[in-house]
Amino acid sequence: MTALTFTVAGTGETVAVADFDLVVAGYTGRDEAAVKHHIDELAAIGVPPPDSVPAFYELDAALATQAAAISVDGTNTSGEVEPVLVRAGGKLYLTVGSDHTDRDIETSSVKDSKAACPKPLGTTVIPVENPDWDAIVAESTVDGVRYQHGPLSALRIPTDVLALLGGSAERDLVMFCGTLTLLDGKFVPGKAWTLSLALPGGPELTHAYSVS
Repeated sequence: MTALTFTVAGTGETVAVADFDLVVAGYTGRDEAAVKHHIDELAAIGVPPPDSVPAFYELDAALATQAAAISVDGTNTSGEVEPVLVRAGGKLYLTVGSDHTDRDIETSSVKDSKAACPKPLGTTVIPVENPDWDAIVAESTVDGVRYQHGPLSALRIPTDVLALLGGSAERDLVMFCGTLTLLDGKFVPGKAWTLSLALPGGPELTHAYSVS
C-alpha cells in the first residue's frame, strides 16, 4: 500500500494518506475555446480526444511518489507542474506535483500514457482555506531551463474541478488538477525537473526530481 506523508507549512503538523484514490484531471483550462483548440491540435497528431471536459483519469495509487528520482520505461516522457489537491480525513490541502507522461503512448491512449509513469509530488502542503487561486504562480524547469510559467488563473479553480469529479467526500484522495501551456509549445524529454507554486505572501510549494 502506498503511503504519503506531508508537512503542513507554518505549523509542522503531519498529514498522511495511505488508502487513497489517485486521479489526474486533464483539459482543465478555463478558456473553453482554447481547450477545444488544444484538443483539435492533439487530434491532428494522433492523440485521441477525451470523453469529457475536464477529463478524469483514475490511476493506481502506487504511482504517486515523493521520491527525488523516478524510473520510466519509455525514452519520450516529460513532466509538467500542477496544483495537487490532497484530501485527508475529510480536510483539503494543496501541494505541487508533476503529471509525468509517456508522450509516445499518449498518441494511442491518454490514460495508458499517464499510467506508464510515476506521479511525483511535493512533501509540503497548505490547508485549502479560500486561497487566492488566480494569484498563485506555477513554474517548472527542465534541465535548468524554464519550461512553464504563469498564474493559475489560466486553469479552472481546483476545488471546482474536484466538485465535478464527485464521489465520496470522505474518501482520501490525491488529485492532479491540470497544467499550464508550455512556453515554447514543445514537450522536452529531460532528466531534471523542478516544480513550484508560489503563493502570494508565501509560502512556496516546491519539488524536484530526476528521471532515469
